[in-house]
Amino acid sequence: MDFKYDVIVVGAGHAGCEAASASARMGSKTLLITMDMNKIGQMSCNPAVGGIAKGQIVREIDALGGQMGIVTDRSAIQFRMLNLSKGPAMWSPRSQSDRKRFIEEWVRTLSHTDNLYLWQDTVTELIIKDNQVYGVKTALGIEMSAGAVVLTNGTFLNGLIHCGKTQIRGGRTAEPASYGLTEQLSALGFKTDRMKTGTPARIDARSIHFDQMIRQDGDNDWHHFSYLNTVQRELKQMPCWITYTNTKTHDALRAGLADSPLFNGQIQSIGPRYCPSIETKIVTFADKEAHQLFLEPEGVDSNEYYVNGFSSSLPWQTQLAGLKTVKGLEDVVLYRPGYAIEYDFFDPTQLHHTLETKQIKNLFFAGQINGTTGYEEAAGQGLVAGVNAHINTHGGTPFTMSRDESYIGVLIDDLVNKGVDEPYRMFTSRAEYRILLRQDNADERLTERSYKIGLADSNRYDLLKQKQTACTDFIGYLQSTNIRMNEINGWLESIGSTPLHESCKISDLILRPQVRIKDLANALPRIKEKVDLLSDEIVESCEIQIKYEGYIRRERLEADKLQRLNQIRIPDGLNYNEVQSLSTEARQKLTRIAPKTIGDASRIPGVSPNDVSVLLVLLGR
Repeated sequence: MDFKYDVIVVGAGHAGCEAASASARMGSKTLLITMDMNKIGQMSCNPAVGGIAKGQIVREIDALGGQMGIVTDRSAIQFRMLNLSKGPAMWSPRSQSDRKRFIEEWVRTLSHTDNLYLWQDTVTELIIKDNQVYGVKTALGIEMSAGAVVLTNGTFLNGLIHCGKTQIRGGRTAEPASYGLTEQLSALGFKTDRMKTGTPARIDARSIHFDQMIRQDGDNDWHHFSYLNTVQRELKQMPCWITYTNTKTHDALRAGLADSPLFNGQIQSIGPRYCPSIETKIVTFADKEAHQLFLEPEGVDSNEYYVNGFSSSLPWQTQLAGLKTVKGLEDVVLYRPGYAIEYDFFDPTQLHHTLETKQIKNLFFAGQINGTTGYEEAAGQGLVAGVNAHINTHGGTPFTMSRDESYIGVLIDDLVNKGVDEPYRMFTSRAEYRILLRQDNADERLTERSYKIGLADSNRYDLLKQKQTACTDFIGYLQSTNIRMNEINGWLESIGSTPLHESCKISDLILRPQVRIKDLANALPRIKEKVDLLSDEIVESCEIQIKYEGYIRRERLEADKLQRLNQIRIPDGLNYNEVQSLSTEARQKLTRIAPKTIGDASRIPGVSPNDVSVLLVLLGR
């Protein structure tokens, strides 16, 4: 067997699957190495994809030609569009998945991808010569060569599981940790540290009193994750359930705090601020009498439920005692308790925006190894790393995305320029141009770029062009066609909107908050004739473009200003320590991070506007 490849991807989680799929589909002979062929695309924590800002990332992955959106649509057992009461910049798709089906769909996808090969083994060492990677060595003693290597090790590097005072070496429950890579890279000068994450108990549906909880059903409309929109919801749609902790719950949990790894000194690493354990919640928010819990089904053929909001590393007896005080869980039966896990990560300021490491050529990091948390953040990084690994081995311009182009661009820019002091999670608030980065227009932002580099296929590109043409034509019709008072005033009064005093363009009427194109079409037959010829996706896109045109234009102007700074290159090897007009902190951070452009430099914490001005003068600008 010939173990020679263009790209080797280590780890088959969400980052690894997207990285391997992308590089293979672009034409690289790619090997995906995993410790367990049955855990490909494993949903280690909750059985859901998307959510606030995360859903936008999945739409971007799909627009670029990635697979996460398609796999999620095929395994969905509930779909919801969050934040519909707010503006479209905040709309975020989220889907509950059948955990088993999600894995099966990823296996099917990878197995039918040309140029992609799978190997079950553990990578223990990288083959590095003259600051360039040439392959990997495995636990089976096999040497495999490659032009580029992508590490997506998740929580497996020196992973240590905590449940009360019990410690188990592992990368996930019942799965071994990985050793050797951290030690090798640290010896080469890479800066590494430890992080912590956790997961809740899994419980038996037969022991849950659902009639005492609040039922939460999904949406029953046309929305999907994939812009291809070819997948109908094949699986039974299932509700989630809402309940709350109470003072008795908190008392039961406090009784076990002395044995909590988070509070007795057993865990020293950095935990997630925005997804804290239940024991952290009751300590940090001691005055709060209740915390919301979501019970999420793991699959259509499973009795297993995930208790979202009850992440814990307390002893299993304490977890069980606390759960039994929750309304509807008085008779709860555990499948397994929650646990915390500590693992190694590498400072992401050691990366270029391509996710190639600065120290070792053709070595890429993606996912939790970079200090992030979340399936979606990992998958977005994986796709970018896989694309650039292919480009490095076949030639081409490095593929990066700017902050005004995608949430993935914001994510990577934050990692590379700011680093992390806790597990990084994406929020809409991290994106300064979120009106531009809506979930509805990810295809318009990214598909053409991806098509030009050979990742998005012609079918996806043709669908984009058809959508753009249809939107242009329909918006043109609405902006050029008058609507008369006598044909619409009765309907306007019925919805509580001010009647017209003179004729106006249809698009002017759509600017009103109460007026929706679909409703207007039902009231006006000549508009309905046009709307009935269009897909729901196109109608929604046109409505957003009309209603928010002013906001979109203003934000585009702001983004263009930033782009001008991003186009001013900083010469390699610039000695910042010789520039005395820079602040001491700026000199130190600019030296360590070595930004490529003035725009990159301006986003480094500690680099002030005055420091940016100094750099502009230095560069003759």
